[in-house]
Amino acid sequence: MRHDPGAFIKDEWGWRLAAQAPFLPAGVRRTRPASGGAVVVTSADATQFRGHLARASGGGADGIVIAPDVRGLHQYYVDLAERFAEAGVHALAFDYFGRTLGLAVPKADFYEGAFQTAPYRAHVVQTAPRTIQEDIRAACARLRRETPARRVFLVGFCFGGRVAFNASAEQPDLSGTIGFYGPPVKRDANDEDAPILKVSRMRAPVLGLFGGADQGIPASAVEAFDEALTERSLAHKLVTYDGAPHSFFDRTFADNAAVCDDAWRRMLAFIRTGDPTTT
Repeated sequence: MRHDPGAFIKDEWGWRLAAQAPFLPAGVRRTRPASGGAVVVTSADATQFRGHLARASGGGADGIVIAPDVRGLHQYYVDLAERFAEAGVHALAFDYFGRTLGLAVPKADFYEGAFQTAPYRAHVVQTAPRTIQEDIRAACARLRRETPARRVFLVGFCFGGRVAFNASAEQPDLSGTIGFYGPPVKRDANDEDAPILKVSRMRAPVLGLFGGADQGIPASAVEAFDEALTERSLAHKLVTYDGAPHSFFDRTFADNAAVCDDAWRRMLAFIRTGDPTTT
């Protein structure tokens, strides 16, 4: 079974954002997710935010929390949580916007338009690194309460990719972090949230997945991050896919099937072994 282009929504760069996540690659054992659905997660400051929980069949001990891109909990990440459950990994995707949007489910036009004018932008600019990490902690705790998961990983995309890298420093009990095309170095002189600035405090192993044709993350940025992680002696693997664009795992997954298959295999091997270099 291959990818169905299915439903798409426009994003600020003119790419089509898939509402369906890439299917698991051939040869990966698939099971029907046991159960799940919409949940409400409560953070340390009593903020409630939306989540989607997908329980894997068989009661496995592995789980993953999904940090979305700037759009928060749209259908793509709901679908991705279900994909992980099909692969035997309990999953919980969460929303960033509980403090400003509440528990409301956005309409489709929430995700449309240029970033400067799209409805979601007003909520993105009000997020804060500290409270996002608090919400991750709450999401991890909820996943552990609701499932048998004891080894919990975090995966994030773009905005969430940077969040995932930083979680290696901010979350004490993660088994590993996976960042898809998350900017690892400072964007400008005022950027104090760059993952490379936090390497000295990182503890969880790191898997980073980047596109070689990503104009927003040059090879020099990935190399600098790799060198810093190596100096830290932290288990890690940074993979750059030649010719792949930014957001190859969502906006252009139908055109990058081989890359997406490899990314899936690396993620699942990391979750299975705890070693980000396993394929």
